[in-house]
Amino acid sequence: MSKGKKAAQYTILTIVSLFSVFPLYYMLCGATNKSTDVVTGRLIPGTYLIKNFQSLTANQPLGRALWNSLRNAVILTVLALLICSIAGYGFEVFHDKGKDVVMTILLMAMMIPFAAIMIPLFRMFAQMKLVNTMAAFMLPTISTPFLIMLFRQSARSFPHDMIEAARMDGLSEIGIFFRMFIPTMKSTYAAAMTITFMNAWNNYLWPKVILQDDSSITMPMLVANLQGGYKTDYGMLMLGVFICTIPTAIVFFCLQKSFTEGITGSVK
Repeated sequence: MSKGKKAAQYTILTIVSLFSVFPLYYMLCGATNKSTDVVTGRLIPGTYLIKNFQSLTANQPLGRALWNSLRNAVILTVLALLICSIAGYGFEVFHDKGKDVVMTILLMAMMIPFAAIMIPLFRMFAQMKLVNTMAAFMLPTISTPFLIMLFRQSARSFPHDMIEAARMDGLSEIGIFFRMFIPTMKSTYAAAMTITFMNAWNNYLWPKVILQDDSSITMPMLVANLQGGYKTDYGMLMLGVFICTIPTAIVFFCLQKSFTEGITGSVK
């Protein structure tokens, strides 16, 4: 590659990177400025960060929302990875035509928007006396067709000769899964964990419907509460959005390399 083409490539990548980072920079600037400065579009960090934080904690239960979101996201992520990986492993290792039909039905279910099934789900959980419970929050999303498909595609690259050798050595199916499959598919688990954690953390609609107790507030619900009907403190709002963004950004950047390997590996 010539120096001119290389310079042009780096220039384009730099411009695209700046456009990608700008919303985060604007959000950070807004969190440090007062509301009027945010409205006027000030792009220089200000000195209102502490005051905005004091206003946020005075008006909303920030600590409780952070704890609820973190607890819900972690528990849901662990259970979803376990259940979906077992399902994907079973679909591929114990393969037959019947499982292909079931998998086709699951993939077709991905085309149904959640809003279309939200009311029947709520009525079902209400009849089961599960409103305002962790079970009602997690059950609709604890197993998703996308994650099952992701683990099934990854299981196709898992050497079946190793499975047969382990069976001949007397290792149980549970032992093969936990002692061989999981360590081999670390990148797939990292990708699935990133996707599941971000979806669980950012989920707003279903928790808003099913968790009606004020003590169950999550970060997306808290940020929505900051938008007043008549007057909105945009500095406080920007700070709330920034705090809500931090956990998902940390998870993504820590698992970025494994996330890419897991997604590309599943496609192969």
